[in-house]
Amino acid sequence: MPFDPASLKFDDSGLLPAIAQDAETGEVLMLAWMNAEAVARTLTTGRVTYWSRSRSEFWEKGATSGHTQALIEMRLDCDRDCLLLSVRQTGPACHTGRRSCFFTKIVDGEEISSSD
Repeated sequence: MPFDPASLKFDDSGLLPAIAQDAETGEVLMLAWMNAEAVARTLTTGRVTYWSRSRSEFWEKGATSGHTQALIEMRLDCDRDCLLLSVRQTGPACHTGRRSCFFTKIVDGEEISSSD
């Protein structure tokens, strides 16, 4: 059955969350947002493209930083309102320069920045 990005369940802003996961390690790298056009661009080019909510524009991961994400596989969740992107990450995924955006842990009610 051919995939139609319009078949996804987008929120009122026309967006849905997309979780990027390292294809080799399974590490969760980041969460960003996609609209139907970003999904279509990603599938067409193989380079992950998101929608920037703050800038209201498309954002191809790594276009300016060189920290690219090559799409290995795209999966839909059972409700069709979230995507899981298996990617080959080049360089850090987080704009802070860390490998993953999920570097802050909550331990005993305290926030701790981890080095992993």
